[in-house]
Amino acid sequence: MELREFIALLEREKILKVIDEPVSPHLEMARIIAAHREIPLLFRNVPGYDSEVVSGLCSRRELMALALGVEPKELIRTLVKAMENPSEPPIAEDPPCQEVVEEKVDLTRLPILKHLPGDGGPYITAGVAIIKDPDYGRNASFHRLMLVDERRFVARVVEGRGTHTAWSKVPGDLEIAIAIGLPVHVLLAASMSPPMGVDELSIAHALSPTPLARCLTKDLEVPACAEIVLEGRLTRKLAPEGPFIDLTQTWDYVREQPILEVDLVTHRRRPLYHALLPGGAEHRMLMGIPREPTIFAAVNEVAECLDVRVTPGGMCWLHAVVKIRKKNPDDGLKAIEAAFRGHPSLKHVVVVDEDIDIDRPEEVEWAIATRFQADRGLVVLRDQPGSSLDPSAKHSPGRKTLTAKMGLDATIPWGADPGKFRRVSW
Repeated sequence: MELREFIALLEREKILKVIDEPVSPHLEMARIIAAHREIPLLFRNVPGYDSEVVSGLCSRRELMALALGVEPKELIRTLVKAMENPSEPPIAEDPPCQEVVEEKVDLTRLPILKHLPGDGGPYITAGVAIIKDPDYGRNASFHRLMLVDERRFVARVVEGRGTHTAWSKVPGDLEIAIAIGLPVHVLLAASMSPPMGVDELSIAHALSPTPLARCLTKDLEVPACAEIVLEGRLTRKLAPEGPFIDLTQTWDYVREQPILEVDLVTHRRRPLYHALLPGGAEHRMLMGIPREPTIFAAVNEVAECLDVRVTPGGMCWLHAVVKIRKKNPDDGLKAIEAAFRGHPSLKHVVVVDEDIDIDRPEEVEWAIATRFQADRGLVVLRDQPGSSLDPSAKHSPGRKTLTAKMGLDATIPWGADPGKFRRVSW
């Protein structure tokens, strides 16, 4: 389902809130998005710009499921199936994303939001970067882009991940395309971390038909239905990137990062610009939900995994709850270790039995209170590779962030009388 089709569906279902009053992308729009939390918004009147702005399209699990045409409870298994069965997308002729071609690049014509007065500049936050690794081929991933001038951004490129790895291999500039205004299934696929060599756009095509368009100036392919495409180069030049409020709603520190120079802009007529509020519900959902399938798959290798949730209190990134059907004495402890493998940035994980509703925090806490004992079910791992988003971790410039990780086995002790651990049903 293309972005425009999804917006029309949300409007028919009275889920979308349309804002017709003029709203500026400079500080004002971010406040309104934040105030509406999990409500999808469409800003129809953006003074000075020939674009409408959408936000909050992925702010709830139910919205993602609606876009994929599945029930919310089937979301994880749908993503797992697509990740395990990628499908090469076809190439489209006369793609919508190239209806308008702008050889004279002026990035200030895009309604790029400045979210807070302390930001390093206006930021593109929902742009999916497409690159080709010399060894592994096409890769799609999210990168925040701080606007510098009419032709340039500073791109946050996380060390050791796909784009950074490819950029480190090439002797000069790395060709890159930024797609903005994408369908939900493409956003989800681009947020996933499949094995090296597995193309995220092929995962997207396994979720829903995703024809691609060949870029006009780069040897790259982008989703044909993208609203806006920026064709450019990730250069060897560096500049300070930030400050920026990240997922944890705390200030990320300023780093020297690569400059991205844009050579060509293509877009649909009156394009939709997708604005993702840093640290907001949509940011958390898009980062967190695609980690549930990788945790699920990793845990399922060592125990029978029934379900996984990354939790809002952990910003859908640092905390998770894993539900298993316990068949062996050490299944809970094995599930803890596997969960950390499935999502390396995970900091805390709780493993529970099949009778616990992991969407209800009080039930998870009840399991900890009644089934967990620290001397037998606590796992503490010191100085582990962790998330740079965690302000309490150990951060050293140029080195991987280190953190302590904790797992709680809150399953019924093996060999105990299950009747002693069951809640009464009224």
